[in-house]
Amino acid sequence: MTKSSKATDGLASIPALLKRNVEQFGSKTAYREKEFGIWQTWTWAETEQEIEALALGLLNLGVAEGDFVAIIGRNRPYFYWAMVAVQSIGAVPVPMYQDSAAEEMAHVLANCGAKYAIVDDQEQVDKVIDIRDQLDSFEHMVYVDPRGLRKYDHSQLHEYTHVQNQGRAAYDEFIGELSKRRDKLNLDSICVMLYTSGTTGKPKGVVLSNRNIIKTAENSSHFDHLRKDEEILAYLPMAWVGDFIFSIGQAYCTGFTVNCPESVETIATDLREIGPTYFFAPPAVFEKHLTEVMIRMEDAGKFKQWLFHRYMGHAKKVGPAILDGKPVSFTDRLKYKLGELFVYGPLKNTLGFSRIRVGYTAGEAIGPELFDFYRSLGINLKQLYGQTEASVFITVQPNGEVRADTVGVPAPDVELRIEDSGEIFYRSPGVFVEYFNNPDSTASTKDAEGWVATGDAGFIDDKSGHLRIIDRVKDVGKLADGSMFAPKYVENKLKFYPDILEAVLFGNGKDRCVAFINIDLTAVGNWAERNNIAYASYQELAGHPRVLDTIQSHVEAVNQSVAEDPMLSGCQIHRFLVLHKELDADDGEMTRTRKVRRPIVEEKFADLVSGLYDGSPEISTVTEVTYEDGRKGSISATLSLRDAAVVPVVEHKVAAE
Repeated sequence: MTKSSKATDGLASIPALLKRNVEQFGSKTAYREKEFGIWQTWTWAETEQEIEALALGLLNLGVAEGDFVAIIGRNRPYFYWAMVAVQSIGAVPVPMYQDSAAEEMAHVLANCGAKYAIVDDQEQVDKVIDIRDQLDSFEHMVYVDPRGLRKYDHSQLHEYTHVQNQGRAAYDEFIGELSKRRDKLNLDSICVMLYTSGTTGKPKGVVLSNRNIIKTAENSSHFDHLRKDEEILAYLPMAWVGDFIFSIGQAYCTGFTVNCPESVETIATDLREIGPTYFFAPPAVFEKHLTEVMIRMEDAGKFKQWLFHRYMGHAKKVGPAILDGKPVSFTDRLKYKLGELFVYGPLKNTLGFSRIRVGYTAGEAIGPELFDFYRSLGINLKQLYGQTEASVFITVQPNGEVRADTVGVPAPDVELRIEDSGEIFYRSPGVFVEYFNNPDSTASTKDAEGWVATGDAGFIDDKSGHLRIIDRVKDVGKLADGSMFAPKYVENKLKFYPDILEAVLFGNGKDRCVAFINIDLTAVGNWAERNNIAYASYQELAGHPRVLDTIQSHVEAVNQSVAEDPMLSGCQIHRFLVLHKELDADDGEMTRTRKVRRPIVEEKFADLVSGLYDGSPEISTVTEVTYEDGRKGSISATLSLRDAAVVPVVEHKVAAE
């Protein structure tokens, strides 16, 4: 175990780890934030001072032990400090998605009975004010950015720095109480409450203890040999368990530096400037980066295109083997070195991935082609399988055992079990305490022995001992002929193509599969501009005949690939359409973590699903949409429904045998 993770022994809370970090490396940078184009830095010693001042200020406001405090904002040091300050006084931080609509916030705030909220700016203040009459317990709100708030009623509204200043002024009055509350914290104290994304219903509050977070962070840090000199970019939603375990759990266990971008718009630039050594992103982020790369190559000259494709072809052949330390011929290594000089190195530098020592992706299954692309560049990208209820880590991929079709072996101290139904169960120190105020859901998810039902179907590979995920149990079904229906497997293959943003497969209980597809407006728009194709909207571009031809070629290529898997060959797409709108969380079609709410999509677009199955060549539809300002409206469209060539399954199975 590394020196930093050994030092966590006997430390039972995040505030205790903070104190340890100050004592051992107080002058080391803990946080950076880019503001007004300049990186601001705070050492661990300065971080402790900021957190203590806020904790004292919150005591001055009246925050009691056990109170729930909502944290609403983008990734900023102020909010990470707020979470630790709230913990320090025995209260419970509840980070929320900053892009949530007011109605979504109302459910979470009312469900936990939040009395306080620490928010970013006027936008978040307005949301909470709009739903104030639905919150019986709510008392005070603290804001970071004062712009636009000068004329608001400040009787229950307080500026973040003012709360800190009041805390410093009342140091003698409250330091005793703060010390007493901090000292009472133990491994069983609540560390954080995070709400599920609500794929199938209302979000549930997942209660995680200090034991859950600290033991999981310690084990995972040791597994990947994380050190205090790592650099990460904190850009994922703070309400998501992944950000909490990386930016709080592992950061405080190891002492590494958390970097916060200036804004959502500057993340790519900030990523290049920081050059993180430890990086996490869901597949959608890696898909976006690949799309940008492909767009740039399409705009490049003929020689650059030739150079790119020549060396990327070689990288695909030998790159993963070199990364895993497997034998590769001298000639192939030399050619790969040249590729590093001319292609891979500049490309990684452009993406901000030059210094990555360990990279992870999770949240959704990543397409094998996408996964192999990054590993072929020499980026140590690995998959992990996790859940909020597990404090993230269930399985991980050891170095040298990284495969595109599995999610690895059980993480340290994690036990796995596969039920006869195919559902995956796990047990670990990271297993959540309970769903808040929901004993029935807790009992149906976690049994008396601590085994948790994941809701995912999978199996353990006999040869490697690695776990392979098939799909969500509720989504895995059978076609009318009895063959397996696993939509995510096919959807991920489609999403490898840069011009496909999202895909939704249907077919459970049917005689064949059909699909909805969302185009990627950036990629397809770039193609349209290069080909002098005018368009006025997403809808117009999505319905263009040449776009439909391109998407059809992708669907048919995926069918060829799917046909090669005897178990899932029945999942080929017979008919498809390109949707006239992007699936959107504001319209309830996706969660805030970009997961498709399949039942809602199927119900909302039932007329389109019916059209795909009844053979209609086109269909007219009207769809309700939500605009950015919250207003409702509707869009009308006539969609073209297309047939796709499939590989005969029976013939393929005979050939395979």
